[in-house]
Order: sequence, then C-alpha cells, then structure tokens
Amino acid sequence: MSEEKKNIPIEDGNEEEVKAEAEAAEETTEEAAEEAAKEAPETEEKAEPEQSAEEAESERYMRLMAEFQNFKKRAAKEKSDIHAFANERIVNDLLPVLDNFERALGGESEGAGAETPEMSEEVKNYAKGMELICGQLRTALEKAGLKEIAALGEDFDPAFHNAVMTESLEEFEDGKISKVLQKGYTLNDRVIRPSMVAVNKK
Repeated sequence: MSEEKKNIPIEDGNEEEVKAEAEAAEETTEEAAEEAAKEAPETEEKAEPEQSAEEAESERYMRLMAEFQNFKKRAAKEKSDIHAFANERIVNDLLPVLDNFERALGGESEGAGAETPEMSEEVKNYAKGMELICGQLRTALEKAGLKEIAALGEDFDPAFHNAVMTESLEEFEDGKISKVLQKGYTLNDRVIRPSMVAVNKK
C-alpha cells in the first residue's frame, strides 16, 4: 500500500519535492528574518558602547579636573601655612625672653623695674634701655604675626585661656578673668600659648 502511494503522481509534481521546496523556502525566510533581526541589535549595541565610552571619558576628565583643583588648593594652603608659621618655633623660644623682660621691668604694675625716687640716674637710664630693648623685641615679634590674647576682665574662654585657680572678688563678675598669671599669645590667629589665668567665682 505504501509503495503504491509513493509512486502516485500529483498534479503539481512529486509530494516530497514540494515539501522540500516548501521547507527550503521557510528556512530561507527564517534565515533572512534572523539576519535582519541581528543587524538591528548590532547597530544599537555598537551605538551604546560608543556613547558609554564617551560618558566614561567625560567623567574621567571631570574627575581629573576636580582632583587637580583640590591639589592646587592644598598646595596653596600648605604654602600659606609655611609662610605664616615658619617662625612659630623661634617665636615660642623667644616668648620666655619677653616674659622675663616684662617681669624685670615690672610688667603693667609698679615693681622692681619701675622708677622710684631712690634710683640713681644711672639705674634709671639702665631701666630705660631695657624698656627700649623689650619694646624692640615685642615689635619684631608682632611683625612676625604675634598678638597678645586679651584676658583680664574678659569672659573665660577655654580656647584661649587656661584657668589654674579661682578667686572670689567683688570687682569682677562671675566667670570673668580676675588675674593674668602668664600672658597668652596667638601667631597669625592661631593660639601658640594660652593665657594662664585666675577665674572669678561667686
């Protein structure tokens, strides 16, 4: 029965040949569709990497520029600090000398260095000479950026003052500095020695 069916001709030709041609046509159509589908994504995929590469390059450039700007700021600050605080060590070494001059000359109140009627003219001249030298030293330090910290009668500030004792005096309000035991100084607005003070407590 099967052999007879295979040998039966059909009007449009052999059935197997028709099927083969139909399958070949379908395969050709599918291959063409696949190739067309492949071409479009490849174009899009090629465009995307180019765009992402440009974005990455732009981000890298912006990052480098930001780093360079930060480097310039750091370098400028370091240079400024070097100029501002290059003399800090020598100024610190000279502060005790200034303290001793002021102590010998009596400071702000009458003391050993103040003139008295009993002093001879020679001693008075010597004291005046010491005052001039002390003034020159203070002026030189001030030119380097040294500035005395205001303390007596001021509100206590732990950033600038070092309280070593308390007092109870009527002429000062509570929390005010009633005595300066050692002057404090800043160098170019940075504290290099806080004032040693007594704080009034009521």
